[in-house]
Amino acid sequence: MLPGSQRVDGKSPLDISTAQPLYWPNQCSAGCLWMQAVSSGRTGMDHYLDGFRVLELADETGEYVGKVLAGLGADVVKVEGVAGGTTRDIGPFRNDVPDREASLFFWHYNHGKRSIVLDLDTKIGQERFHALASRADVLIDTRQRSYLESRGIGYATLKALNPSLVYARIRPFGDSGPWADFQASDLIHLALGGVMMNCGYDPHPQKGYETPPIAPQMWHAYHIAGEAAVIAVLGALAYRRRTGRGQPLTVSIHNAVSQNTETDLPDWVYLRQPHHRQTCRHSFRTTSVPSLAITKDGRYMLPYKTYLQSSPTFTADAPRAAAAVLAKFGMDEGLHETDDKARLAAQERLAVLVDRLCGRLMFSDDLWRDGQERGLPWAPVRRPEENVTDEHWIARKTFAAIKHPEDGTEYTYLGARWYSEDAPWKVEKIRPPRLGEHSDIVLREWAAPRDLPPLVAGTGLARSHGRPSAVGKPFALAGVRVLDLGWMLASAGAGRYLSALGAEVIKVEHIDRIDGLRYGAGRCPSGGRAERDAATAPMTTPVPANPNRCGAFSEVNAGKLGLSLNLKSPRGKQILESLIREVDIIVEGFSPGTMERMGLGYQRLKELNPRIIYAQQSGFGEFGHYGRTRAFGPTAQAFSGISEMSGLADPFPPAGIGYSYLDWFGAYNLATAMLAALHRQATTGQGCHIDGSQTEVGLYLTGTAILDHSVNGRRWSRYGNCSPYKKAAPHGAYRTRGNDAWIAIAVFTEQQWEALATGLGHREWIDDPRFSDLDTRYRNQDVLDRLIEKETTTQDGYDLMYRLQAAGVAAGVCQTAQDRCERDPQLRHEGWQIELPQSEIGTWPVKDFPANLKETPGYAGGPPGRAGPNYGEDTEAILSEICGLCAAEIAELREVGVI
Repeated sequence: MLPGSQRVDGKSPLDISTAQPLYWPNQCSAGCLWMQAVSSGRTGMDHYLDGFRVLELADETGEYVGKVLAGLGADVVKVEGVAGGTTRDIGPFRNDVPDREASLFFWHYNHGKRSIVLDLDTKIGQERFHALASRADVLIDTRQRSYLESRGIGYATLKALNPSLVYARIRPFGDSGPWADFQASDLIHLALGGVMMNCGYDPHPQKGYETPPIAPQMWHAYHIAGEAAVIAVLGALAYRRRTGRGQPLTVSIHNAVSQNTETDLPDWVYLRQPHHRQTCRHSFRTTSVPSLAITKDGRYMLPYKTYLQSSPTFTADAPRAAAAVLAKFGMDEGLHETDDKARLAAQERLAVLVDRLCGRLMFSDDLWRDGQERGLPWAPVRRPEENVTDEHWIARKTFAAIKHPEDGTEYTYLGARWYSEDAPWKVEKIRPPRLGEHSDIVLREWAAPRDLPPLVAGTGLARSHGRPSAVGKPFALAGVRVLDLGWMLASAGAGRYLSALGAEVIKVEHIDRIDGLRYGAGRCPSGGRAERDAATAPMTTPVPANPNRCGAFSEVNAGKLGLSLNLKSPRGKQILESLIREVDIIVEGFSPGTMERMGLGYQRLKELNPRIIYAQQSGFGEFGHYGRTRAFGPTAQAFSGISEMSGLADPFPPAGIGYSYLDWFGAYNLATAMLAALHRQATTGQGCHIDGSQTEVGLYLTGTAILDHSVNGRRWSRYGNCSPYKKAAPHGAYRTRGNDAWIAIAVFTEQQWEALATGLGHREWIDDPRFSDLDTRYRNQDVLDRLIEKETTTQDGYDLMYRLQAAGVAAGVCQTAQDRCERDPQLRHEGWQIELPQSEIGTWPVKDFPANLKETPGYAGGPPGRAGPNYGEDTEAILSEICGLCAAEIAELREVGVI
């Protein structure tokens, strides 16, 4: 029996046979349905975290974490007060009728969990929380700092009862620092974190920006922070499995969101280049080619312009492929010139002709398929619900029909986040929990003694712990070894999280197929850090002298070792196979089918290493009908509905997200998959094959919209920066003094409204009948927005933010990369960037691990203590120390071009 399970009177607080009854409304037979569905399998290892217990005390800022852990197989128990959790009041609702059992938001983020009611203001509630926490492996807590401590159930008390507890705090700005007590919301985080200044519409060519920065809709700040928290929790659990010791960890939502933007940060850090918002395409330092094409019926398509030499994603075969699409429709006239000058002019006409072709076709004509058949990464700009009937996602079980037994209905939920035949995602077959319906069964089940299986000898987590990190503390994943065949951000980015937790991550490249990120954003100036520090204006982008001078690559691949290896040569393949025998995980981001064509499909990998974890990621995944479909991050965003879910209401086009958002989520997804698979491997001794998809993880973020369509028959419609489902007004971005300067303001309560009106010098607004309560303000928010912006335009954004925050109003400047790097005191306090050396370009700031683990802090420099490796920097060491080759053998391999 675990410690802390007995009361002073000798009775367990979890013993419900004689205890006074708890109050939980809506107690019904559905709890029995849950028992029939899941209790029989709760001790097996069919899923990654089977047997793990998670106690969740969370609102919208942390429910995503519990949702993901439940999908990985953990028993996640949501603790609610007598009236229920606050997220039960967030819409949309079934039939648009507010009902605490019919919140589609709650349904999406809490499917797969169980609900127990505890009144934590009472002695019996506190005792039972104590007892549950003493049996838990993880506690997720999003309450105010003093909430648990003031009730005698804070971490220090819980640690004494359960030293192995992993205590995960998720807070808007962490628990310390100058902004620790700031008011926040999803909008405020997306503003302060820099996301909004990357998202929006093209400026007027003479007047500048006429429209505000856009916050992508549906809770993205909490998704980003949730991903960071899941990775941190899995890392802490790995250390706990090895040592028996738990630890507290904290995720600052502001820190996590600020790390999520893409090319704007390295361009500023290395070259002092600001970025500018553009319609449904990457923010950039200069104006780039428009990305959207409108169809005859007013919908949009993304004919990704890889066929234009002016595009950063240009490929040599794309112009011919685009011309072939046009030829199919008889629109290729003048594109087949032989003269060089005429051919270049014809290529520039491609964009005009492709856009014209889109305008002659209906959205349902699926022109994107014609492009994909010819190797072009084209995509429809879908609404999220348009994916539900897609045969590809049906095959991958991306969606699930979930029964609601009370009224005999069945609704469409998000199902699996990736595809795996031998280690599937856990999708409960019944609806999310009603308030307190599992109170009895949880108290009974968690009262029983329970032990997790021992670690299997020889697996990654069972190895020695290795040397401490550069900060003098142990690494959570020391001894784990990863072979990284990742590419760009979406797959290569995953390895940086494992290396930051202490895994030895070996990045494999060859000059014939070098990682394209080596020539990406943030190119180091020839004069290095000194030249950048002396700059007072944007610097000219240098032509890279070699593949070792790109800041974006250096950051994404921080903490890794570098191996050059020609995989097209038989000897190179033999060396790769010898490495596969020595690693725990192989991760790759090749086009689907590449590994199989190399003779290294999953069956061969298992022959080489029966315990291997094989994690792959592509735009759409290998299994299914789109295995050979090509994609970049924006392709996945358009397809999944993420692009359509950002922007002002019609008739504006979608604004999208101004960077490869799903590249980051691809990296998060793959890191989570590898960490989860390590836990399964440690318990069963078995490896697995995980087939990840950027588009699929994007769909996972759209679940509330999917439910709204399934339940209410409502198609997705954009709503700009408004907040219709957790109602707030005003709620938007407003101009402040300066060029393209904005502040986000979110008002949810009457107290905040009065403070805002007073702070802006217009107390008469409080008595204005148009703004008398939240509903009337919401109905009149266009008028209200104009009045507010008239006042904010003349004020300094930071001064106004501090004034409003002091009055209790959620407000945040829409920060740029420069603001986050140079002006944000909270990020500086949290150490969001650290200085790391790179062997060629010297020491530069690099984003650190986005969570603070007390006992095993993540460190972006990983075991080697540096930023990304030079090309092949560690080749000799890897071949000698791991493969056992001598100096003469290595020299021969270099001479014949294998390395």
